[in-house]
Amino acid sequence: MEATDIKALRSALEAERAKLAAEIEEYEREGHETLSDVSGENNYRDHMADQGSATFARELDATLEGQARESLAQIDRALSRISDGKYGTCIRCGSEIAAERLEVMPEAELCLACKEREENI
Repeated sequence: MEATDIKALRSALEAERAKLAAEIEEYEREGHETLSDVSGENNYRDHMADQGSATFARELDATLEGQARESLAQIDRALSRISDGKYGTCIRCGSEIAAERLEVMPEAELCLACKEREENI
């Protein structure tokens, strides 16, 4: 893969990393609720449906935060592979990952054949 292509992909990865880090920070800021808020114990005695909606929203945020953290970890691994000179090489079989795949998914660590095998297991 050309050095200029890798440089462009590194920039894209770094931009996405910054976006995800800000997103995670926002989830963390919103997640610092008091125990009474989390348990639904408050002075106003919310309706059960309101408590259920609040619980669903917290669970959804936790799921989205987890996905953002996993994406951030994938990007960090890709940036590490760039630094190590191993970017664009499948971590499973050692084959080159197609440039088209990296353009669409710059954090990809598996070639298409290995990824398809992984998904079919």
